[in-house]
Amino acid sequence: MINAFTIDVEDYYCLVRRHRLGCETPPSEAVDRCTRQLMDLLDRFRTKGTFFFLGEVARAYPQLVRDVAAGGHELGVHGFRHVPVYTLSPEQFRREIVDAKRCLEDLSGAPVVGHRAPAFSFRADTLWAFDVLLDEGFLYDSSVHPAAGVRYGWPGFLEDIHEMTLPSGRKIVEAPMSVVHFLGRTLPACGGGWLRHFPYGYTRWAMRRISKRRPVIVYVHPHEIDTEPAPEYFRRELAQAARAHKRHHRIQTRNRRTVMGKLEKLLGSYPFAPLRDVIGRALGRPLSTSVAEG
Repeated sequence: MINAFTIDVEDYYCLVRRHRLGCETPPSEAVDRCTRQLMDLLDRFRTKGTFFFLGEVARAYPQLVRDVAAGGHELGVHGFRHVPVYTLSPEQFRREIVDAKRCLEDLSGAPVVGHRAPAFSFRADTLWAFDVLLDEGFLYDSSVHPAAGVRYGWPGFLEDIHEMTLPSGRKIVEAPMSVVHFLGRTLPACGGGWLRHFPYGYTRWAMRRISKRRPVIVYVHPHEIDTEPAPEYFRRELAQAARAHKRHHRIQTRNRRTVMGKLEKLLGSYPFAPLRDVIGRALGRPLSTSVAEG
């Protein structure tokens, strides 16, 4: 089973300041530094992955985009400013993805056909978003988390990579995030906070169970491997922030020092490829032959 290794390229300090501390700031150098560390890690294991970029990161660090593409990795869109899709109108969502897609394609010189929504924010009430993706030339999405969650989730959604027929009659491929079943519960696994908070044994157990039925989609964010001290301006702002925001920061930085070692074990134990290639294998045909218009 060939699995997918994916990176959601977003800047932690930029998003925390915007969504929790109430101030705008450009992406920090940390996202460039940590994304390059993930590229180096993949190179060590001769593995290619899919990098879902926020448009604002691509615009701030154009050479990073060029280097990821030159390294043979797939580029995908992660929105522009990391706004949950369920808070947007169809036209607002369209602008988020069009601006990011255009930026990535201009920098790489290659078409970008994959999308992952910020915070896995595709739900039953955002079904309209798939048609917007098709309108703008996307062939696949990887935004659905097929389990109940506090901030996201679409319980009961099909867990296999599959071609969806939309109410409009059009078709698009969905590659849902990986979940594992235990004692009647559907649990997140193989990425993000679940990789960071839990021992590696949990991820290894989930990889083995999931890969018996379908490819695993591993995901990580650049900030999850960042062990450098926070910038001074951020520490000052956080000191004045509400208790809930301080708690959020503690949770988001917990166990970061363990992540690189866990990723090294994963890459040394299982085969990975860009998500587009994994989708093609799952469908039994190249992704470009998928029907994108009804």
